[in-house]
Amino acid sequence: MPTLAPMAFTRFCLEYPAECKPQRLLPGSDRVELNITCWTELEDVNRTVNSSIHPERNEEGLAGEKWLLGPPRGDCNDYAVTKRHELIARGWPARTVLLSEVVTAWGEHHLVTVVRTGSGDLVLDNLTEEIVPWSRTPYRWVRIQMPRNPNYWASISASSA
Repeated sequence: MPTLAPMAFTRFCLEYPAECKPQRLLPGSDRVELNITCWTELEDVNRTVNSSIHPERNEEGLAGEKWLLGPPRGDCNDYAVTKRHELIARGWPARTVLLSEVVTAWGEHHLVTVVRTGSGDLVLDNLTEEIVPWSRTPYRWVRIQMPRNPNYWASISASSA
């Protein structure tokens, strides 16, 4: 079901308009075939971004929420948008690399990168080096970008997650 994008995403799009361009509707799948080369690339991007950004909590709440590409310090949003950016820069179709908001077991909202593959949707997360299927994460899923237009988001209900 369609829902509003996070407010910080809207500000992110103003700062980085190229990251939010809708994709031309070309023939093809909204999933990438997962092979050893793709898997290695996912692991490389996940590991590199996780180690290149020093974790820093946003203590200001929504007022201090900024999503930045490749900052030296940042929170989950910065990791997620940087991973998406890096994968797209390496040639991954934007419609297969989506941002998703989840809620952690301790009740915090958290942003992850979801990669849509023919073998299922995989999660790249700054809280772990392990890339896992979305169904194996300990999260409650809230909303996700739509594959054909990153500006549109869809809510994820318990029955569809």
